Amino acid sequence: MKLYILSRNPSLYSTKRLVEAAQAKNWDVRVIDYLKCTIEIMKGELVINYLGKVLPTPDAIIPRIGASRTFYGTAMVRHFEMMDVFSTSGNLAIARSRDKLRSLQVLSKNDVDMPKTVFASNKSSAKDVIALSGGAPLVLKILEGTQGVGVVLVDSEKAAKSVLDAFYGMDVNLLVQEFIEEAGGADIRALVVGGEVVGAMKRQGPEGDFRSNLHQGGSATAYKLNRKEKSTALAAAKAMGLGLCGVDMIPSSRGPLVMEVNSSPGLEGIEKSTKFDIAGKIMDYIEKSVIPADPTKKRKIKRDNIGA
Repeated sequence: MKLYILSRNPSLYSTKRLVEAAQAKNWDVRVIDYLKCTIEIMKGELVINYLGKVLPTPDAIIPRIGASRTFYGTAMVRHFEMMDVFSTSGNLAIARSRDKLRSLQVLSKNDVDMPKTVFASNKSSAKDVIALSGGAPLVLKILEGTQGVGVVLVDSEKAAKSVLDAFYGMDVNLLVQEFIEEAGGADIRALVVGGEVVGAMKRQGPEGDFRSNLHQGGSATAYKLNRKEKSTALAAAKAMGLGLCGVDMIPSSRGPLVMEVNSSPGLEGIEKSTKFDIAGKIMDYIEKSVIPADPTKKRKIKRDNIGA
């Protein structure tokens, strides 16, 4: 098995663990900086060059595409897919997950519950947006924010209007969401691999901060999902079309609510909190997807996420 991990930093915990898990299966694994790839497109021929040389076609890739490099990264993933290379997540699914508004629209269409969300242009009345969102307190999210950056909690309508007016004045796209007070600054991340939950952790924000992201100082502990949480995580992953993802949910009085579906989830927090070999599970998924049960039959690559 020849496997490429599309990652810009081979020293990251997640990248190193994926390499170790692939090596444990005696696979030929290589970390590829996708920004150093160039593609050639000719009639009936698709080629990828890396560092000035033609890159041999692998059996599978694991995209670890940074949020700021989504366009270029997904172009590379699409090229590999069109070369009949298996990808743990398709290029369209990755792009879909990176667009916060689009992902919520997709989840809603597929009956996945989430906090009530309002999106409006900067010409919209802040007062109307606040009313539609259910009133203060409210959570304001910049569409381009990641890892908890660009997320603001406002506890009064006056403060909400002031912040909305300020952001709209800078032509910033915002999502306005209801605040789930009973969550208590905690959320749940479920790691889904190949339609199976392989691990989950509960993340708790630091005192005085409603954001639970580990990058913002939150802590993580192993967590056992109940039936509803598990079914919600699986439904979200399926709706987004992601073979590998982290589904972030918050507990509420009406059940788990999906906040985000991450197409390049970090492995450090969940492996260290659960003590599970998540990287190994990812390799098992690739092996099952690439190597046919009947060796006399040619494997089939799912192409529904390739797009154009």
